[in-house]
Amino acid sequence: MSSQRFSGVLVPVITPFNEDLSPDVEAYVTHCKWMLEQGVDGLAIFGTTSEANSLTVGERIQLLDTLVENDVPADKLMPGTGACSIIDASVLTAHAVNHGCGGVLMLPPFYYKAVDTEGLFASYSEVIHRVGDDRLRVYLYHIPPVAQVPIELDLIERLVVAYPDTVVGLKDSSGDWDNTKAILDRFPGFSTFAGSEGFLLDTLRNGGAGCITASGNANPAGIRKVYSAWKADSTTADALQSRISEIRTTLQSYPMIPALKAMTARFTDKPSWALTRPPLMPLSDEQVKGLFSDLDAISFDIETNGDCVSV
Repeated sequence: MSSQRFSGVLVPVITPFNEDLSPDVEAYVTHCKWMLEQGVDGLAIFGTTSEANSLTVGERIQLLDTLVENDVPADKLMPGTGACSIIDASVLTAHAVNHGCGGVLMLPPFYYKAVDTEGLFASYSEVIHRVGDDRLRVYLYHIPPVAQVPIELDLIERLVVAYPDTVVGLKDSSGDWDNTKAILDRFPGFSTFAGSEGFLLDTLRNGGAGCITASGNANPAGIRKVYSAWKADSTTADALQSRISEIRTTLQSYPMIPALKAMTARFTDKPSWALTRPPLMPLSDEQVKGLFSDLDAISFDIETNGDCVSV
């Protein structure tokens, strides 16, 4: 793995499926390459938005292999490797390290609730020791609305003290700016990412690394422009932030994963992109109509996937 830490705008990549619900490998590679061409700084494959926990360990291994074989730079990849089983997490993490990925994004074990800091520390520690590779860079994944197992500040501190060269960052998908700000204040130099572009500019201005955001699947260049502008021109950055926040607010009024897939199906003219693996379901026809109407009302161009650059 690269010794250089991630920063900027990363995207948790949606996963396309064939009619039999197997991963559509060709569409997946095409989408990943397109987002990198749009200027994003990395791809957080196998995240929540990727329906990663609906994929098998073998499928995740195969998809990562395929990306690397198709010249997607491994150092641009941050695979999600967290799992309830420390064995699965260790296998996925070692596989990412062996490919030279830039880091891994690691959920806590999320099935058992009400586990304490000691148990979570033991779980992360066990994976790190089983992988046993100095190249490993772990980004913790705090998403209590979904996992219902939070990564508290004291756990971050224990891990950073024990593994200062390994546990190097965190994605905060709590949706709570006060929590993100508390992490930024307590751990300066730690690579903290907001889980939504709605907090991108605030995160950057408070010493954070950037954002890892689902809607980057649909508006990668537009979100990346905020990162490009934040140091150079405060007024421009604020205006760009306002625009991406407007788009985000519209998107999250619908189920986010099927909404992004519906948009990608329209953008690529490939209807199968709208497929999800149960228990997630595609948007209904009525929801699709409403989504596209709402996006049209804010002048988001579905046909070009928003503020994309020409490639």
